[in-house]
Amino acid sequence: MRRMLSLLVVASFAVVAPTAKEASAAPAGCGDVSTAGALFDEQLQPHIGNDRIPGAVVSVVSGGRTVFSKGYGLADVERQTPMDPKTSGVRIASITKLFTYTAVMQQVEAGKLSLGADVNTYLTAFKIPATFPQPITLLDLMNHTAGFEDQIIGTGARTAADVPPLGEFLAGHMPRRIRPPGQVSAYSNYGAALAGYIVAETAHEPYDQYVQRHILDPLGMAHSSATEPPPFTPVRSYNTEEHPVRTVPFIFDPLTPDGAVTASADDLAEFMKAHLAGGGKLLSPATAQLMHTRSFAADPRLGGYAHGFQDRTMNGHRVLMHDGGWEGFASVLLLVPDCDLGLFLSFNSTRAADAFGVVPAFLDRFAPKITPSKVDAPATGAPKPGFYAPTRHNDSTVEHLLMLLGPMRLTVAGDGTVHFKGHEYTDVGGGLYAQRDGDDHLVFRDGRVATDGPEYELLGTTDSLPFNLILLAVFVVVALGTLVALRRRPLTAAASMLGVVFLALLTWALGWHSRDFIYGAPWWFQALLTLPVLVVVGFIAAVAEAIRGWATTRPRGRIHQVVSLGGLALITWFFWNWNLFLAF
Repeated sequence: MRRMLSLLVVASFAVVAPTAKEASAAPAGCGDVSTAGALFDEQLQPHIGNDRIPGAVVSVVSGGRTVFSKGYGLADVERQTPMDPKTSGVRIASITKLFTYTAVMQQVEAGKLSLGADVNTYLTAFKIPATFPQPITLLDLMNHTAGFEDQIIGTGARTAADVPPLGEFLAGHMPRRIRPPGQVSAYSNYGAALAGYIVAETAHEPYDQYVQRHILDPLGMAHSSATEPPPFTPVRSYNTEEHPVRTVPFIFDPLTPDGAVTASADDLAEFMKAHLAGGGKLLSPATAQLMHTRSFAADPRLGGYAHGFQDRTMNGHRVLMHDGGWEGFASVLLLVPDCDLGLFLSFNSTRAADAFGVVPAFLDRFAPKITPSKVDAPATGAPKPGFYAPTRHNDSTVEHLLMLLGPMRLTVAGDGTVHFKGHEYTDVGGGLYAQRDGDDHLVFRDGRVATDGPEYELLGTTDSLPFNLILLAVFVVVALGTLVALRRRPLTAAASMLGVVFLALLTWALGWHSRDFIYGAPWWFQALLTLPVLVVVGFIAAVAEAIRGWATTRPRGRIHQVVSLGGLALITWFFWNWNLFLAF
Protein backbone atom coordinates (compact mmCIF):
# COMPACT_ATOMS: atom_id res chain seq x y z
CA MET A 1 0.00 0.00 0.00
CA ARG A 2 2.90 2.36 0.76
CA ARG A 3 4.28 1.78 -2.73
CA MET A 4 0.92 2.42 -4.33
CA LEU A 5 0.32 5.60 -2.36
CA SER A 6 3.71 6.95 -3.37
CA LEU A 7 2.63 6.78 -6.98
CA LEU A 8 -0.35 9.02 -6.34
CA VAL A 9 1.79 12.13 -6.33
CA VAL A 10 2.81 11.77 -9.95
CA ALA A 11 -0.27 10.11 -11.43
CA SER A 12 -2.39 12.38 -13.61
CA PHE A 13 -4.16 11.83 -16.89
CA ALA A 14 -6.17 13.27 -19.79
CA VAL A 15 -6.06 17.05 -19.80
CA VAL A 16 -8.37 19.25 -21.83
CA ALA A 17 -7.36 22.91 -21.68
CA PRO A 18 -7.63 25.63 -24.31
CA THR A 19 -5.02 28.22 -25.03
CA ALA A 20 -5.69 31.79 -24.02
CA LYS A 21 -6.73 32.57 -27.60
CA GLU A 22 -9.20 29.67 -27.66
CA ALA A 23 -10.89 30.67 -24.39
CA SER A 24 -13.82 33.01 -24.78
CA ALA A 25 -13.56 36.45 -23.21
CA ALA A 26 -14.64 36.50 -19.60
CA PRO A 27 -17.75 38.52 -18.70
CA ALA A 28 -17.11 41.86 -17.01
CA GLY A 29 -15.96 41.42 -13.44
CA CYS A 30 -14.99 37.78 -13.96
CA GLY A 31 -11.59 36.15 -14.37
CA ASP A 32 -9.91 34.67 -17.44
CA VAL A 33 -10.60 30.92 -17.24
CA SER A 34 -7.66 30.09 -19.49
CA THR A 35 -5.57 29.91 -16.32
CA ALA A 36 -7.82 27.30 -14.65
CA GLY A 37 -5.35 24.50 -15.33
CA ALA A 38 -2.52 26.26 -13.56
CA LEU A 39 -4.75 26.94 -10.56
CA PHE A 40 -5.83 23.33 -10.11
CA ASP A 41 -2.33 21.97 -10.71
CA GLU A 42 -1.07 24.29 -8.00
CA GLN A 43 -3.91 23.66 -5.54
CA LEU A 44 -4.66 19.95 -6.00
CA GLN A 45 -1.31 18.31 -6.57
CA PRO A 46 -0.08 18.90 -2.98
CA HIS A 47 -3.15 17.12 -1.59
CA ILE A 48 -2.65 14.04 -3.74
CA GLY A 49 -0.38 11.93 -1.60
CA ASN A 50 0.21 14.43 1.22
CA ASP A 51 -3.39 14.07 2.46
CA ARG A 52 -3.52 10.44 1.32
CA ILE A 53 -6.15 11.30 -1.28
CA PRO A 54 -6.00 8.67 -4.03
CA GLY A 55 -7.47 10.81 -6.78
CA ALA A 56 -9.44 13.82 -7.95
CA VAL A 57 -11.18 14.88 -11.12
CA VAL A 58 -12.27 18.33 -12.24
CA SER A 59 -14.04 20.06 -15.12
CA VAL A 60 -14.60 23.76 -15.76
CA VAL A 61 -17.04 25.23 -18.28
CA SER A 62 -17.50 28.75 -19.59
CA GLY A 63 -18.92 30.31 -22.71
CA GLY A 64 -20.64 27.09 -23.71
CA ARG A 65 -17.36 25.18 -23.77
CA THR A 66 -15.40 22.85 -21.54
CA VAL A 67 -12.37 25.04 -20.93
CA PHE A 68 -10.51 22.67 -18.63
CA SER A 69 -10.79 19.09 -17.41
CA LYS A 70 -8.23 16.86 -15.81
CA GLY A 71 -7.79 13.81 -13.62
CA TYR A 72 -5.33 13.74 -10.73
CA GLY A 73 -4.03 10.64 -9.03
CA LEU A 74 -5.68 7.25 -9.29
CA ALA A 75 -9.19 5.99 -9.93
CA ASP A 76 -8.18 2.52 -8.73
CA VAL A 77 -5.17 2.17 -6.47
CA GLU A 78 -4.95 -1.62 -6.72
CA ARG A 79 -4.95 -1.61 -10.52
CA GLN A 80 -3.00 1.68 -10.80
CA THR A 81 -5.73 3.12 -13.05
CA PRO A 82 -5.29 6.89 -13.47
CA MET A 83 -8.17 9.32 -13.11
CA ASP A 84 -9.53 10.27 -16.53
CA PRO A 85 -12.05 13.13 -16.79
CA LYS A 86 -13.62 11.51 -19.84
CA THR A 87 -14.12 7.94 -18.66
CA SER A 88 -13.69 7.85 -14.86
CA GLY A 89 -17.20 7.61 -13.44
CA VAL A 90 -17.43 8.95 -9.88
CA ARG A 91 -20.47 8.50 -7.66
CA ILE A 92 -21.81 12.04 -7.39
CA ALA A 93 -24.24 11.20 -4.55
CA SER A 94 -26.65 14.05 -3.81
CA ILE A 95 -25.70 15.96 -6.95
CA THR A 96 -28.02 13.34 -8.47
CA LYS A 97 -30.85 15.45 -7.06
CA LEU A 98 -30.18 18.08 -9.73
CA PHE A 99 -30.93 15.42 -12.35
CA THR A 100 -34.08 14.47 -10.45
CA TYR A 101 -35.29 18.05 -10.17
CA THR A 102 -34.43 18.71 -13.82
CA ALA A 103 -36.63 15.72 -14.64
CA VAL A 104 -39.43 17.21 -12.51
CA MET A 105 -39.18 20.47 -14.43
CA GLN A 106 -39.30 18.56 -17.73
CA GLN A 107 -42.58 17.00 -16.64
CA VAL A 108 -43.87 20.39 -15.48
CA GLU A 109 -42.99 21.79 -18.90
CA ALA A 110 -44.86 18.90 -20.53
CA GLY A 111 -47.94 19.72 -18.46
CA LYS A 112 -47.90 16.38 -16.61
CA LEU A 113 -46.89 17.73 -13.21
CA SER A 114 -47.69 20.86 -11.22
CA LEU A 115 -45.28 22.18 -8.63
CA GLY A 116 -48.12 23.34 -6.39
CA ALA A 117 -50.16 20.12 -6.47
CA ASP A 118 -50.53 17.74 -3.55
CA VAL A 119 -48.04 14.91 -4.18
CA ASN A 120 -50.81 12.42 -3.33
CA THR A 121 -52.39 13.46 -6.62
CA TYR A 122 -49.66 11.50 -8.39
CA LEU A 123 -49.35 8.56 -5.96
CA THR A 124 -51.43 5.43 -6.44
CA ALA A 125 -49.56 2.59 -4.69
CA PHE A 126 -49.34 4.49 -1.40
CA LYS A 127 -50.25 7.88 0.06
CA ILE A 128 -48.54 10.40 2.32
CA PRO A 129 -50.54 10.66 5.59
CA ALA A 130 -52.47 13.88 6.21
CA THR A 131 -50.62 14.61 9.45
CA PHE A 132 -51.12 18.35 8.97
CA PRO A 133 -53.88 20.25 7.17
CA GLN A 134 -51.45 21.47 4.53
CA PRO A 135 -50.54 18.91 1.86
CA ILE A 136 -46.97 18.33 0.70
CA THR A 137 -46.33 19.65 -2.80
CA LEU A 138 -43.63 18.92 -5.36
CA LEU A 139 -42.18 22.36 -4.64
CA ASP A 140 -41.91 21.40 -0.97
CA LEU A 141 -39.88 18.35 -2.00
CA MET A 142 -37.56 20.50 -4.11
CA ASN A 143 -37.14 23.05 -1.30
CA HIS A 144 -36.65 20.37 1.39
CA THR A 145 -39.59 21.89 3.28
CA ALA A 146 -41.87 18.83 3.25
CA GLY A 147 -41.45 18.40 7.00
CA PHE A 148 -40.22 14.79 7.00
CA GLU A 149 -37.95 13.58 9.78
CA ASP A 150 -34.56 12.23 8.74
CA GLN A 151 -33.60 8.57 8.40
CA ILE A 152 -30.22 6.88 8.08
CA ILE A 153 -30.68 3.28 9.21
CA GLY A 154 -31.46 0.98 6.28
CA THR A 155 -30.82 3.52 3.51
CA GLY A 156 -28.05 1.46 1.90
CA ALA A 157 -27.81 -2.07 0.51
CA ARG A 158 -24.94 -4.46 -0.11
CA THR A 159 -26.23 -6.01 -3.35
CA ALA A 160 -28.71 -5.20 -6.11
CA ALA A 161 -30.84 -8.09 -4.89
CA ASP A 162 -31.26 -6.26 -1.58
CA VAL A 163 -32.83 -3.24 -3.28
CA PRO A 164 -36.63 -3.46 -3.62
CA PRO A 165 -38.57 -1.52 -6.27
CA LEU A 166 -38.48 2.21 -5.54
CA GLY A 167 -42.19 2.52 -4.78
CA GLU A 168 -42.07 -0.44 -2.42
CA PHE A 169 -39.12 1.01 -0.52
CA LEU A 170 -40.72 4.46 -0.26
CA ALA A 171 -43.95 2.96 1.06
CA GLY A 172 -42.19 0.74 3.58
CA HIS A 173 -39.67 3.31 4.84
CA MET A 174 -41.80 6.43 5.01
CA PRO A 175 -40.46 8.87 7.61
CA ARG A 176 -42.83 10.59 9.99
CA ARG A 177 -44.05 14.09 9.19
CA ILE A 178 -42.85 16.20 12.12
CA ARG A 179 -43.70 19.75 11.00
CA PRO A 180 -46.09 21.47 8.58
CA PRO A 181 -44.78 21.77 5.00
CA GLY A 182 -43.46 24.96 3.47
CA GLN A 183 -42.17 26.52 6.70
CA VAL A 184 -38.77 25.10 7.67
CA SER A 185 -36.04 23.68 5.46
CA ALA A 186 -34.68 20.33 6.61
CA TYR A 187 -32.71 18.41 3.99
CA SER A 188 -34.53 15.21 3.02
CA ASN A 189 -33.22 12.36 0.89
CA TYR A 190 -36.63 10.73 1.12
CA GLY A 191 -38.27 13.83 -0.33
CA ALA A 192 -35.92 13.85 -3.32
CA ALA A 193 -36.51 10.15 -3.93
CA LEU A 194 -40.27 10.72 -3.76
CA ALA A 195 -39.96 13.45 -6.40
CA GLY A 196 -38.05 11.07 -8.68
CA TYR A 197 -40.61 8.33 -8.11
CA ILE A 198 -43.41 10.71 -9.14
CA VAL A 199 -41.52 11.50 -12.35
CA ALA A 200 -41.15 7.78 -13.06
CA GLU A 201 -44.84 7.13 -12.38
CA THR A 202 -45.94 10.02 -14.57
CA ALA A 203 -43.60 9.06 -17.42
CA HIS A 204 -44.41 5.32 -17.06
CA GLU A 205 -40.77 4.25 -17.04
CA PRO A 206 -38.24 3.46 -14.30
CA TYR A 207 -36.30 6.39 -12.92
CA ASP A 208 -32.90 5.29 -14.24
CA GLN A 209 -34.31 4.74 -17.72
CA TYR A 210 -36.01 8.14 -17.67
CA VAL A 211 -32.76 9.88 -16.75
CA GLN A 212 -30.93 7.94 -19.45
CA ARG A 213 -33.40 8.81 -22.22
CA HIS A 214 -34.28 12.38 -21.26
CA ILE A 215 -31.05 13.76 -19.77
CA LEU A 216 -27.96 11.64 -20.37
CA ASP A 217 -28.58 10.63 -23.99
CA PRO A 218 -29.61 14.10 -25.24
CA LEU A 219 -26.42 15.55 -23.75
CA GLY A 220 -24.19 12.74 -25.01
CA MET A 221 -23.19 11.74 -21.47
CA ALA A 222 -21.86 8.34 -22.58
CA HIS A 223 -19.90 7.64 -19.40
CA SER A 224 -22.72 8.32 -16.97
CA SER A 225 -25.61 6.29 -15.63
CA ALA A 226 -28.39 6.37 -13.02
CA THR A 227 -28.40 2.56 -12.87
CA GLU A 228 -26.78 0.71 -9.97
CA PRO A 229 -24.31 -0.73 -10.56
CA PRO A 230 -23.50 1.32 -13.68
CA PRO A 231 -22.83 -0.51 -16.96
CA PHE A 232 -19.13 0.39 -16.70
CA THR A 233 -16.47 0.08 -14.03
CA PRO A 234 -16.78 3.05 -11.67
CA VAL A 235 -13.99 4.77 -9.79
CA ARG A 236 -13.14 3.10 -6.50
CA SER A 237 -13.26 5.10 -3.28
CA TYR A 238 -11.13 4.76 -0.17
CA ASN A 239 -11.38 5.30 3.55
CA THR A 240 -8.03 7.05 3.93
CA GLU A 241 -8.65 7.83 7.59
CA GLU A 242 -7.95 4.20 8.50
CA HIS A 243 -4.59 2.45 8.67
CA PRO A 244 -4.11 0.66 6.40
CA VAL A 245 -6.23 2.45 3.80
CA ARG A 246 -9.48 0.57 3.24
CA THR A 247 -11.36 0.27 -0.05
CA VAL A 248 -14.98 1.31 0.46
CA PRO A 249 -17.40 -1.22 -1.03
CA PHE A 250 -20.03 -0.26 -3.58
CA ILE A 251 -23.12 0.66 -1.56
CA PHE A 252 -26.44 0.49 -3.39
CA ASP A 253 -28.89 3.33 -2.82
CA PRO A 254 -32.52 2.18 -2.41
CA LEU A 255 -33.59 5.86 -2.61
CA THR A 256 -32.29 5.91 -6.18
CA PRO A 257 -33.32 9.45 -7.26
CA ASP A 258 -31.54 11.01 -4.30
CA GLY A 259 -28.02 9.81 -5.13
CA ALA A 260 -27.58 6.98 -7.64
CA VAL A 261 -25.92 8.75 -10.59
CA THR A 262 -22.36 7.83 -11.54
CA ALA A 263 -20.79 10.28 -13.98
CA SER A 264 -17.51 11.44 -15.47
CA ALA A 265 -16.27 15.01 -15.11
CA ASP A 266 -16.52 15.66 -18.85
CA ASP A 267 -20.11 14.42 -18.88
CA LEU A 268 -21.02 16.68 -15.97
CA ALA A 269 -19.52 19.54 -17.95
CA GLU A 270 -22.26 18.91 -20.53
CA PHE A 271 -24.91 19.03 -17.79
CA MET A 272 -23.50 22.32 -16.47
CA LYS A 273 -23.35 23.84 -19.95
CA ALA A 274 -26.99 22.96 -20.57
CA HIS A 275 -28.13 24.77 -17.43
CA LEU A 276 -25.90 27.78 -18.10
CA ALA A 277 -27.25 27.96 -21.67
CA GLY A 278 -30.87 28.41 -20.63
CA GLY A 279 -31.69 24.73 -20.45
CA GLY A 280 -29.93 23.59 -23.61
CA LYS A 281 -31.40 20.29 -24.78
CA LEU A 282 -33.04 19.66 -21.41
CA LEU A 283 -35.43 22.54 -20.74
CA SER A 284 -36.94 25.46 -22.57
CA PRO A 285 -35.44 28.85 -21.65
CA ALA A 286 -38.61 29.78 -19.74
CA THR A 287 -38.58 26.55 -17.71
CA ALA A 288 -34.85 26.84 -17.04
CA GLN A 289 -35.34 30.41 -15.87
CA LEU A 290 -38.10 29.24 -13.53
CA MET A 291 -35.93 26.43 -12.17
CA HIS A 292 -33.09 28.85 -11.47
CA THR A 293 -35.41 31.27 -9.65
CA ARG A 294 -35.20 31.24 -5.87
CA SER A 295 -38.08 29.21 -4.45
CA PHE A 296 -37.39 29.21 -0.69
CA ALA A 297 -35.24 30.87 1.94
CA ALA A 298 -35.69 31.24 5.66
CA ASP A 299 -34.79 34.91 5.16
CA PRO A 300 -34.24 36.76 1.87
CA ARG A 301 -30.78 37.79 3.04
CA LEU A 302 -29.68 34.17 3.45
CA GLY A 303 -28.93 31.31 1.11
CA GLY A 304 -31.87 29.16 0.12
CA TYR A 305 -33.11 26.91 -2.67
CA ALA A 306 -33.89 27.46 -6.33
CA HIS A 307 -36.12 24.51 -7.27
CA GLY A 308 -33.56 22.02 -5.96
CA PHE A 309 -30.37 24.00 -6.53
CA GLN A 310 -28.71 25.33 -3.41
CA ASP A 311 -28.91 29.09 -3.94
CA ARG A 312 -25.91 30.87 -2.39
CA THR A 313 -24.04 34.16 -2.58
CA MET A 314 -20.27 33.78 -2.82
CA ASN A 315 -17.91 36.71 -3.36
CA GLY A 316 -21.05 38.73 -4.04
CA HIS A 317 -22.02 36.51 -7.00
CA ARG A 318 -25.11 34.34 -7.08
CA VAL A 319 -24.10 30.67 -7.13
CA LEU A 320 -26.36 27.72 -7.93
CA MET A 321 -24.81 24.55 -6.59
CA HIS A 322 -25.10 21.16 -4.94
CA ASP A 323 -22.64 18.97 -3.11
CA GLY A 324 -22.64 15.24 -2.57
CA GLY A 325 -20.94 12.68 -0.35
CA TRP A 326 -21.38 8.90 -0.44
CA GLU A 327 -19.24 5.83 0.29
CA GLY A 328 -15.93 7.68 0.28
CA PHE A 329 -16.69 10.13 -2.53
CA ALA A 330 -16.94 13.89 -1.98
CA SER A 331 -18.08 16.13 -4.83
CA VAL A 332 -19.38 19.60 -5.61
CA LEU A 333 -21.01 21.16 -8.67
CA LEU A 334 -21.51 24.90 -8.86
CA LEU A 335 -22.69 27.41 -11.44
CA VAL A 336 -21.97 31.15 -11.44
CA PRO A 337 -24.51 32.44 -13.97
CA ASP A 338 -23.29 36.05 -14.15
CA CYS A 339 -19.80 34.77 -15.03
CA ASP A 340 -21.17 32.03 -17.31
CA LEU A 341 -19.01 29.69 -15.25
CA GLY A 342 -19.35 26.15 -13.95
CA LEU A 343 -17.18 23.84 -11.86
CA PHE A 344 -17.35 20.16 -11.00
CA LEU A 345 -14.86 18.67 -8.57
CA SER A 346 -14.73 15.21 -7.00
CA PHE A 347 -12.41 13.21 -4.73
CA ASN A 348 -12.45 9.47 -4.05
CA SER A 349 -11.34 9.82 -0.45
CA THR A 350 -12.79 10.35 3.01
CA ARG A 351 -10.10 12.98 3.73
CA ALA A 352 -11.02 15.57 1.14
CA ALA A 353 -12.13 18.41 3.43
CA ASP A 354 -8.89 20.40 3.19
CA ALA A 355 -8.60 19.84 -0.56
CA PHE A 356 -11.95 21.57 -1.10
CA GLY A 357 -10.11 24.77 -0.25
CA VAL A 358 -9.49 24.97 -3.99
CA VAL A 359 -13.14 26.05 -4.45
CA PRO A 360 -12.75 29.44 -2.70
CA ALA A 361 -9.48 29.92 -4.58
CA PHE A 362 -11.30 29.13 -7.84
CA LEU A 363 -14.01 31.69 -7.08
CA ASP A 364 -11.51 34.33 -5.96
CA ARG A 365 -9.75 34.07 -9.32
CA PHE A 366 -12.65 33.58 -11.74
CA ALA A 367 -15.57 35.16 -9.84
CA PRO A 368 -13.73 37.79 -7.79
CA LYS A 369 -15.45 39.74 -5.06
CA ILE A 370 -18.07 42.28 -5.98
CA THR A 371 -20.53 44.23 -3.86
CA PRO A 372 -23.79 42.29 -3.80
CA SER A 373 -27.13 43.98 -4.20
CA LYS A 374 -28.66 44.96 -0.89
CA VAL A 375 -31.64 42.85 0.12
CA ASP A 376 -34.17 44.33 2.52
CA ALA A 377 -35.98 42.18 5.05
CA PRO A 378 -37.99 42.74 8.23
CA ALA A 379 -35.93 42.85 11.40
CA THR A 380 -35.67 39.49 13.12
CA GLY A 381 -35.33 38.35 16.71
CA ALA A 382 -32.38 38.39 19.06
CA PRO A 383 -30.07 35.40 19.50
CA LYS A 384 -31.00 32.91 22.22
CA PRO A 385 -28.11 31.16 23.96
CA GLY A 386 -28.38 27.41 24.32
CA PHE A 387 -27.82 24.14 22.54
CA TYR A 388 -29.05 23.76 18.96
CA ALA A 389 -29.57 20.74 16.73
CA PRO A 390 -30.10 20.62 12.96
CA THR A 391 -33.71 20.74 11.79
CA ARG A 392 -32.71 17.69 9.79
CA HIS A 393 -33.11 15.05 12.49
CA ASN A 394 -35.17 12.07 13.57
CA ASP A 395 -37.85 12.23 16.26
CA SER A 396 -39.59 8.86 16.29
CA THR A 397 -36.93 6.13 16.25
CA VAL A 398 -33.66 5.28 17.95
CA GLU A 399 -31.97 7.68 15.53
CA HIS A 400 -33.36 10.46 17.71
CA LEU A 401 -30.32 9.75 19.89
CA LEU A 402 -28.11 11.41 17.26
CA MET A 403 -29.48 14.79 18.39
CA LEU A 404 -27.83 14.15 21.74
CA LEU A 405 -24.50 13.22 20.19
CA GLY A 406 -23.99 16.33 18.06
CA PRO A 407 -25.61 19.47 19.48
CA MET A 408 -24.01 22.86 18.86
CA ARG A 409 -23.76 25.44 21.60
CA LEU A 410 -24.56 29.08 20.92
CA THR A 411 -23.32 31.77 23.28
CA VAL A 412 -23.57 35.56 23.22
CA ALA A 413 -20.67 37.65 24.51
CA GLY A 414 -21.07 40.88 26.43
CA ASP A 415 -20.46 42.95 23.29
CA GLY A 416 -23.19 41.05 21.41
CA THR A 417 -20.84 38.79 19.45
CA VAL A 418 -22.45 35.42 18.74
CA HIS A 419 -20.30 32.29 19.02
CA PHE A 420 -21.71 29.36 17.04
CA LYS A 421 -20.27 26.38 15.14
CA GLY A 422 -16.74 27.42 16.11
CA HIS A 423 -17.06 30.88 14.55
CA GLU A 424 -17.85 34.42 15.62
CA TYR A 425 -20.75 36.41 14.18
CA THR A 426 -21.42 40.13 14.54
CA ASP A 427 -24.68 42.06 14.15
CA VAL A 428 -24.68 43.99 10.87
CA GLY A 429 -28.16 45.38 11.31
CA GLY A 430 -31.75 44.23 11.12
CA GLY A 431 -31.02 41.06 13.08
CA LEU A 432 -28.56 39.74 10.48
CA TYR A 433 -25.27 38.40 11.85
CA ALA A 434 -22.20 38.05 9.61
CA GLN A 435 -19.35 35.59 10.14
CA ARG A 436 -16.12 37.40 10.93
CA ASP A 437 -13.84 34.86 9.26
CA GLY A 438 -16.09 33.70 6.41
CA ASP A 439 -19.19 34.26 4.30
CA ASP A 440 -21.87 32.63 6.47
CA HIS A 441 -24.74 34.57 8.06
CA LEU A 442 -27.23 33.96 10.85
CA VAL A 443 -30.80 35.04 11.43
CA PHE A 444 -32.80 34.18 14.57
CA ARG A 445 -36.50 33.46 14.38
CA ASP A 446 -39.01 31.37 16.37
CA GLY A 447 -36.39 29.48 18.38
CA ARG A 448 -34.37 28.61 15.30
CA VAL A 449 -31.09 29.73 13.79
CA ALA A 450 -31.18 30.03 10.01
CA THR A 451 -27.86 30.14 8.16
CA ASP A 452 -26.79 30.32 4.55
CA GLY A 453 -26.93 26.54 4.70
CA PRO A 454 -28.80 24.35 7.22
CA GLU A 455 -31.23 25.56 9.86
CA TYR A 456 -30.94 24.71 13.55
CA GLU A 457 -33.50 24.63 16.34
CA LEU A 458 -33.10 25.38 20.02
CA LEU A 459 -33.20 22.28 22.19
CA GLY A 460 -35.27 22.14 25.33
CA THR A 461 -33.47 21.65 28.62
CA THR A 462 -34.24 17.94 28.81
CA ASP A 463 -32.85 17.35 25.31
CA SER A 464 -29.62 19.24 25.93
CA LEU A 465 -26.30 17.48 26.29
CA PRO A 466 -25.38 18.84 29.76
CA PHE A 467 -28.72 17.78 31.26
CA ASN A 468 -28.42 14.25 29.91
CA LEU A 469 -24.77 13.87 30.90
CA ILE A 470 -25.61 14.92 34.45
CA LEU A 471 -28.58 12.55 34.49
CA LEU A 472 -26.46 9.61 33.33
CA ALA A 473 -23.67 10.45 35.75
CA VAL A 474 -26.14 10.50 38.65
CA PHE A 475 -27.60 7.20 37.52
CA VAL A 476 -24.22 5.49 37.26
CA VAL A 477 -23.17 6.68 40.73
CA VAL A 478 -26.47 5.53 42.23
CA ALA A 479 -26.29 2.22 40.36
CA LEU A 480 -22.83 1.48 41.72
CA GLY A 481 -24.18 2.30 45.16
CA THR A 482 -26.79 -0.44 44.88
CA LEU A 483 -24.00 -3.02 45.09
CA VAL A 484 -23.69 -2.16 48.79
CA ALA A 485 -27.15 -3.65 49.38
CA LEU A 486 -26.88 -6.44 46.83
CA ARG A 487 -27.93 -9.16 49.26
CA ARG A 488 -30.89 -7.24 50.70
CA ARG A 489 -32.17 -5.78 47.41
CA PRO A 490 -30.88 -7.98 44.56
CA LEU A 491 -33.53 -6.89 42.02
CA THR A 492 -32.67 -3.22 42.43
CA ALA A 493 -28.95 -3.92 42.06
CA ALA A 494 -29.45 -6.24 39.07
CA ALA A 495 -31.66 -3.76 37.18
CA SER A 496 -29.28 -0.88 37.93
CA MET A 497 -26.16 -2.71 36.81
CA LEU A 498 -27.94 -3.94 33.68
CA GLY A 499 -28.59 -0.29 32.87
CA VAL A 500 -24.89 0.51 33.30
CA VAL A 501 -23.93 -2.39 31.04
CA PHE A 502 -26.38 -1.17 28.40
CA LEU A 503 -24.91 2.35 28.42
CA ALA A 504 -21.40 0.93 28.04
CA LEU A 505 -22.41 -1.30 25.13
CA LEU A 506 -24.38 1.52 23.49
CA THR A 507 -21.33 3.78 23.63
CA TRP A 508 -19.21 1.03 22.10
CA ALA A 509 -21.75 0.37 19.34
CA LEU A 510 -22.12 4.01 18.33
CA GLY A 511 -18.41 4.74 18.55
CA TRP A 512 -16.98 1.79 16.64
CA HIS A 513 -19.71 0.20 14.54
CA SER A 514 -21.86 3.07 13.29
CA ARG A 515 -21.02 2.44 9.62
CA ASP A 516 -22.88 -0.89 9.78
CA PHE A 517 -26.21 0.87 10.30
CA ILE A 518 -26.48 2.11 6.71
CA TYR A 519 -27.60 -1.43 5.80
CA GLY A 520 -30.14 -1.62 8.62
CA ALA A 521 -29.98 -2.15 12.35
CA PRO A 522 -27.63 -5.14 12.93
CA TRP A 523 -29.06 -8.10 14.78
CA TRP A 524 -26.74 -7.50 17.71
CA PHE A 525 -28.00 -3.91 18.06
CA GLN A 526 -31.60 -5.09 18.01
CA ALA A 527 -30.64 -7.60 20.71
CA LEU A 528 -28.96 -4.80 22.65
CA LEU A 529 -32.22 -2.84 22.67
CA THR A 530 -33.87 -5.61 24.64
CA LEU A 531 -31.81 -4.54 27.66
CA PRO A 532 -33.78 -1.33 28.33
CA VAL A 533 -36.95 -3.42 28.44
CA LEU A 534 -35.32 -5.77 30.95
CA VAL A 535 -34.16 -2.79 33.01
CA VAL A 536 -37.69 -1.45 33.23
CA VAL A 537 -39.07 -4.90 34.11
CA GLY A 538 -36.41 -5.06 36.83
CA PHE A 539 -37.40 -1.57 37.96
CA ILE A 540 -41.01 -2.63 38.40
CA ALA A 541 -39.92 -5.75 40.27
CA ALA A 542 -37.62 -3.65 42.47
CA VAL A 543 -40.54 -1.37 43.39
CA ALA A 544 -42.54 -4.41 44.38
CA GLU A 545 -39.56 -5.68 46.35
CA ALA A 546 -39.29 -2.37 48.20
CA ILE A 547 -43.00 -2.29 49.03
CA ARG A 548 -42.89 -5.80 50.47
CA GLY A 549 -39.93 -5.06 52.71
CA TRP A 550 -40.76 -1.46 53.57
CA ALA A 551 -42.18 -2.15 57.01
CA THR A 552 -39.11 -4.05 58.20
CA THR A 553 -36.55 -1.74 56.63
CA ARG A 554 -34.66 0.74 58.80
CA PRO A 555 -34.87 4.48 57.97
CA ARG A 556 -31.36 4.54 56.48
CA GLY A 557 -32.24 1.53 54.33
CA ARG A 558 -35.45 3.21 53.19
CA ILE A 559 -33.52 6.30 52.09
CA HIS A 560 -31.06 4.12 50.18
CA GLN A 561 -33.90 2.26 48.53
CA VAL A 562 -35.68 5.45 47.47
CA VAL A 563 -32.44 6.83 46.01
CA SER A 564 -31.79 3.55 44.19
CA LEU A 565 -35.29 3.51 42.71
CA GLY A 566 -34.86 7.16 41.77
CA GLY A 567 -31.80 6.19 39.75
CA LEU A 568 -33.82 3.57 37.90
CA ALA A 569 -36.54 6.14 37.29
CA LEU A 570 -33.94 8.46 35.71
CA ILE A 571 -32.62 5.81 33.33
CA THR A 572 -36.17 4.75 32.43
CA TRP A 573 -36.95 8.34 31.45
CA PHE A 574 -33.74 8.43 29.39
CA PHE A 575 -34.74 5.27 27.54
CA TRP A 576 -38.19 6.69 26.83
CA ASN A 577 -37.02 10.16 25.76
CA TRP A 578 -34.46 8.80 23.28
CA ASN A 579 -36.62 6.01 21.82
CA LEU A 580 -34.49 3.17 23.13
CA PHE A 581 -37.35 0.73 23.63
CA LEU A 582 -36.84 -1.33 20.43
CA ALA A 583 -37.77 1.67 18.27
CA PHE A 584 -36.77 1.53 14.59
